[in-house]
Amino acid sequence: MKNWFKNIGPGPLVAAAFIGPGTVTVCTLAGVAFGYQLLWAMVLSVVATIVLQEMAARLGVVSQRGLSEIIRVETRVPIFRVLAILLMLSAIVIGNAAYEAGNISGGVLGLETLIVAPKLTVGAFTFNVLSIVIGAIAFGLLYLGNYKILEKVLVFLVILMSLAFLITAVITAPDVMEILKGALVPNFPENSLLTVIGLVGTTVVPYNLFLHASLVKEKWHSKQDLKYARKDTFVAVALGGLVSMSIIVSAAAIEATDISSAADLAKGLEPLFGRFAKYFLASGLFAAGITSAITAPLAAAYVANGCLGLGVGMRSWKFRSVWMVVLLMGIVFSSLGIKPIEIIKFAQVANGILLPIIAVFLIWIMNKSSVLGIYKNSLRQNIIGFVILLISILLSITSLNKVLGLNLF
Repeated sequence: MKNWFKNIGPGPLVAAAFIGPGTVTVCTLAGVAFGYQLLWAMVLSVVATIVLQEMAARLGVVSQRGLSEIIRVETRVPIFRVLAILLMLSAIVIGNAAYEAGNISGGVLGLETLIVAPKLTVGAFTFNVLSIVIGAIAFGLLYLGNYKILEKVLVFLVILMSLAFLITAVITAPDVMEILKGALVPNFPENSLLTVIGLVGTTVVPYNLFLHASLVKEKWHSKQDLKYARKDTFVAVALGGLVSMSIIVSAAAIEATDISSAADLAKGLEPLFGRFAKYFLASGLFAAGITSAITAPLAAAYVANGCLGLGVGMRSWKFRSVWMVVLLMGIVFSSLGIKPIEIIKFAQVANGILLPIIAVFLIWIMNKSSVLGIYKNSLRQNIIGFVILLISILLSITSLNKVLGLNLF
């Protein structure tokens, strides 16, 4: 156990990245609307995420390069290379900038459930001080440019978030047999398809593949460390899935129709299970927001670094300038209560297109002996990868259908 903690790596950071305010909201709505019936969708999501993140981790450890850098180098046809770079920059850099306000606002929602948010008025503008505080914490940790410190802080926050949501679920005294049935028996209640796709889509996140491949090479530098990277990935993503399922279980305890966010859920649990339920859930929501507020700008910087061939470290001003822009946009939009709808729509379209394309790129690269040698994919890994690719195509079509209003189904 001591040895595992010593070798704990970027896995918890990946879990922190996919359990953001969006995931918390989707899981909350799934639990309120369908009880335990959609837990199987989260189990499916976790399996798909473990498979893809293991590929990304293996790629980073063996090649000692990030995913965006490898895509840029290995794509030989110039027009395809340019298109791939533009898509990655659009989906990850611009996308994470658009979503950053939601990450910070999610952390603020958690704090506002517990305390009254102070406001700061400057001229015609009124700022939410809590947004600025969360942004400042994220800025300080990223500016240090020290992977070990960043890892320790995020691992602590992930443990806080995990305990908060798990304890909340236990407090609600759920039916264990019903949970097992919901987790192991696929079921499509009426009007549940979009929620199922939402649960999978909020867990299988494109930018996590880039983040993971880049972070493992900060932690490990030898192919012999691959066993630690695999174990780290499996444990962290499985824990992340357990946390998401805990949110669904907690939300299933509320028989109400006016729950639209985790903050509403925290308030709704208090009269039924006591104020501690509210405190735990609110703490979890804060941790989910601030961890994603840190990892989203970091992923954007890594992607820009690889796409543009900068070849710089975390303390370089070129690297810092990317995450600073992403974080600053998030702080401004969140503190002023502005929702950049058009930018978010653009990001959703780009991410909808990106997921299956990145899955294709990843499976292709994972079969290249020139990149991975003996560590390339096995037949079994390719079969599982292709199944996940089909799922990602379904997610992509559904995402584009929803954002663009195509009414395909």
